[in-house]
Amino acid sequence: MRILGHIVRFVVAALVLLVVGWIVPGFSVGGFWSALILAIVIAVIGWIIEAMFGRRVSPFGRGIVGFLVSALVIYIAQFIVGGVEVSVLGALLAALVIGIIDLFIPVSTPFEAGRNNNDRT
Repeated sequence: MRILGHIVRFVVAALVLLVVGWIVPGFSVGGFWSALILAIVIAVIGWIIEAMFGRRVSPFGRGIVGFLVSALVIYIAQFIVGGVEVSVLGALLAALVIGIIDLFIPVSTPFEAGRNNNDRT
């Protein structure tokens, strides 16, 4: 059941990225598969940043630093995933829109999930 939750989370993230690509100027995604791969790449880069620097600078952290790191992660991800084009302004606007959407559809990070599981034991 845990793997199904991850699949659903990435599909929802891909749909959010498609919507963001439709709304935000300077941010375009080539299609669903590009958006799905982009969601995975953003999650992996975010996980690496969170592992190296801690939660405060992670894309999942709150505040201006988390926002700027989110924009940077989105901008860097375009060089890894084909069919994605992001300008600097587009990355900033996409991070803002994704942050607003995240307020309504919160997604836990792998570290939060691990902490929550450890609290139960």
